Amino acid sequence: MLLTIDVGNTHTVLGLFDGDEIVEHWRISTDARRTADELAVLLQGLMGMHPLLGVELGDGIEGIAICATVPSVLHELREVTRRYYGDVPAVLVEPGVKTGVPVLMDNPKEVGADRIINAVAAVELYGGPAIVVDFGTATTFDAVSARGEYAGGVIAPGIEISVEALGVKGAQLRKIELARPRSVIGKNTVEAMQSGILYGFAGQVDGVVSRMARELAGPDGDPDDVTVIATGGLAPMVLGEASVIDEHEPWLTLIGLRLVYERNITSF
Repeated sequence: MLLTIDVGNTHTVLGLFDGDEIVEHWRISTDARRTADELAVLLQGLMGMHPLLGVELGDGIEGIAICATVPSVLHELREVTRRYYGDVPAVLVEPGVKTGVPVLMDNPKEVGADRIINAVAAVELYGGPAIVVDFGTATTFDAVSARGEYAGGVIAPGIEISVEALGVKGAQLRKIELARPRSVIGKNTVEAMQSGILYGFAGQVDGVVSRMARELAGPDGDPDDVTVIATGGLAPMVLGEASVIDEHEPWLTLIGLRLVYERNITSF
């Protein structure tokens, strides 16, 4: 089985693949203070519950693929693979790793590994042109050309960041539950904030994606030919309100990690 690990700024998502099928997944908080030994214990606790894996750390794991936006966590995971999975092939997504997706940026090294991995999966699953909207700590919009190139993107504050900022900076406001309000017009402060977050972000997605799709299509193309894929832990909150989203793939990054692993480890 292949273990995939996507380390984000807030959460880390782990997926277990049997061939090209994801058979198990976990979501944990990202903590830059965790050591390699602590991460190994955490992995053992999670995977020890799966019936297809053995009770010892590493039993049944035939490969590991990792991408991380937090350098300190990537460093510790590198140590985990060395100390606890020494005989298991591992791919850590960083400069020099073969992805199959050209990066058309002024400085390709600036692009987060997860965004490139999302582009890999988008090209494989849906082809180009495409736009990936990832609802994480930040809301990112990534453009994939018709030729399967990473063409660039947009970064906006994420939903949780916005909720927290309102609670901190608003004298009479507080942090609220991310939930759908009874109506667009809020009847109390909490519902008014929930409405602003939900419908405000849905409007942002529709506006940004529409502009990106026109650029991707070009003067002679049709923006409707651009496939829009939503992913990320907070995507379900916006799916029913954003009109431009065509597909929802919650495991897009994990699928991309599997693809990159296969392209770099020929024996898989």
